[in-house]
Amino acid sequence: MWYIILLILLGVLFCIAELLLLPGLSIGAILAVACYGGAVWYAFEALGTTAGVVTIVVVVVASLISVVFSLRAKTWRYFTLKQQIDSTSMPKPETEVAVGAVGTTISRLSPMGKVNIGGKVYEAKSVDVFIDQREQIEVVGFENFNVIVRKIS
Repeated sequence: MWYIILLILLGVLFCIAELLLLPGLSIGAILAVACYGGAVWYAFEALGTTAGVVTIVVVVVASLISVVFSLRAKTWRYFTLKQQIDSTSMPKPETEVAVGAVGTTISRLSPMGKVNIGGKVYEAKSVDVFIDQREQIEVVGFENFNVIVRKIS
């Protein structure tokens, strides 16, 4: 009797693992079917026809309940992250640099490179095709964490 209950519980665990952790039809489904089949076979063999039919009903009901319970949204609410991360690894340049600020290029901008504006180094993107090193540039805008610059003639 305990053997049947253990096999049904293992089958339910493998079924849930197959649904949530393992993609596609894989080892979890095969093990779940093997556990269910072993429980049903043992019930018919050792305890008779009535116990075998009852075991089949228990297997079907347990599988349906485990599938419905594991796929509900409320079930996994306690395991999910509720805190939002609003920090960044670096400040946005528009909080430190204004449009119209003047600086120099540290590396060649083709069209991306490094610029020095007000003593700080920023990743920059050129609106022109290329800007050589140590050229004077002017900030014309911002894109994500990049400063958009153009060469001062």
